[in-house]
Amino acid sequence: MLSRRILRVKTFKIIYALTENPEMTLKEAERRLEHSCEATRDLYLFLLTLTGALTEEASRRIEASRAKFTATDEERNPNLKFVQNRIPALLGEDPDFQRIIKKKKLGWQPYDAFLRHFYEEIREQDWFRSYMESGEDSLKEDALLWTRIYPLLEDSAELDEILEDLPLNWSDELPYGLKTVLRTMQQLGEGSSWTLPPLYKSEMDERPAEESDRDFIRKLLRKAVSGFEGYKAQLAEHTRKWKLDRICATDLALIVCGLAEADAFPGTRKNIIINEYVEISKYYSTPESSGFVNGLLDKLLK
Repeated sequence: MLSRRILRVKTFKIIYALTENPEMTLKEAERRLEHSCEATRDLYLFLLTLTGALTEEASRRIEASRAKFTATDEERNPNLKFVQNRIPALLGEDPDFQRIIKKKKLGWQPYDAFLRHFYEEIREQDWFRSYMESGEDSLKEDALLWTRIYPLLEDSAELDEILEDLPLNWSDELPYGLKTVLRTMQQLGEGSSWTLPPLYKSEMDERPAEESDRDFIRKLLRKAVSGFEGYKAQLAEHTRKWKLDRICATDLALIVCGLAEADAFPGTRKNIIINEYVEISKYYSTPESSGFVNGLLDKLLK
């Protein structure tokens, strides 16, 4: 599930925390990293529970309309296609899925306002109206609907506020979680049963153990933490016109991670390592950081 890029990002975040808290031990850093990796898969699970939450919202509205004293014929005989969508039922009846989300206490119960607003947004989409009016009735069509619903979440300011308030570092991992959800919807639509994705992408690719992403991330983190002060000294040597405390903490963390990866994996081409951390800097650091990180890593690695 977790790619090398996102694993580098997670290591960078731990090293950034180390710049703010130099007393952090390797054991604490490893504990934080493990929690961060699990949290990304928890986001995926949290997003999957949205299928049941949305169809329950639709069902509540239908029942409220039916109960009206002045209900119209359409309200008494509503279109039930969405509330009878097969995907929420598949997940709702899957014992493994239900066991995991209950154990982790994942659900949308506290966010009823978001569910109301998001359901209204869905109903306004032309593809949703087409789905409701379609004469087709298949698992594939039901799954396809969710592959259109979920991308709407990427631009949801309301969801972003929800994720920002949760202590799981989810706010900037939403695109990655959505990508995994869409893959699951495609698999369910093809008739596959739900299975919990392996935590690391290499476990899906069945690469040899010595090339596993688990080994990669642990080795990278240990090298970055144990060599932190030494890498800072190298950086200070090459930035004599600057005081080290003038370099922003994000850039410092990115450069330390780049140096650590080069030391931990000497067989990896240096330009690949530089490009990875330059790309990360574009998202997490200042507008000038990509050039700064690129130039210093290039100089230091040479």
